[in-house]
Amino acid sequence: MQTNIIYIGKAEKILSGLPANCVDLTVTSPPYDELRDYEKEITWNFEVFKEVAQELYRVTKIGGYVVWVVGDMTKNGSESLTSMKQAIYFKDNCGFKMHDTMIYRKNGFANPSNNRYHQVWEYMFILVKGKYKTFNPLKDRPNKYAGQTRWGKNTSRQVDGSLKLKPDTAPTADFGMRFNVWEINTGGNVSTSDKIAFEHPAIFPEQLARDHILSWSNEGDIVLDPMCGSGTTIKMAHLLNREYIGIDCVEDYIHNIAVPRLQLHNISYSLTKL
Repeated sequence: MQTNIIYIGKAEKILSGLPANCVDLTVTSPPYDELRDYEKEITWNFEVFKEVAQELYRVTKIGGYVVWVVGDMTKNGSESLTSMKQAIYFKDNCGFKMHDTMIYRKNGFANPSNNRYHQVWEYMFILVKGKYKTFNPLKDRPNKYAGQTRWGKNTSRQVDGSLKLKPDTAPTADFGMRFNVWEINTGGNVSTSDKIAFEHPAIFPEQLARDHILSWSNEGDIVLDPMCGSGTTIKMAHLLNREYIGIDCVEDYIHNIAVPRLQLHNISYSLTKL
């Protein structure tokens, strides 16, 4: 199977042509609900989602992950809950396990609300096929008690019932593992040299892609983005020494945004239109 390639075409069609059990990690954000105006080539509804979801399960390796970043629109006074329907379909109809439900907290909001609190987050569903094989926790959360012994007095119960004082435990590290709510800049989280990415209507933050790739895959693994848009996931996969496969049905996004970004960083690629 060829890697470091971008396919131009419908995700459901191209995924069906990939071998089973070939992808270690998928990181993507589909064109959920009607929150953005995309090109006419994009036809996204629940029936298309189901085809993509089934194919993602088939191509994912045992122990591999799908990171699915989605939100919901509010219409006629109610949130759509499309994200919930998708999560349930992944689990109950495809066979994925819901490994974690994470939150991507933005540093601002696009559409102010006057009858509900401002919306500043999206779901990040972490789906796994079978038993997980990789977890590389990011440890950059400052510990409140850094440098202190963890549990105060460290004792052990003796046979006669008395408590024996043991040497102090190791001091608490300066940084601990992250929580599952990640606060990350939105559109501003793009390299200065990559401002061409703003030509895409929904920029995927580089740090978000980077941190998921680091967390759920290893060097040499294959990372897929079946709706790669401006090319953020595939760019970060290459920079983190992973192989990549990108798919998008909008040829303009690939030729005018994703490819120039790859060229800017001297990232090798090949293009195939199906």
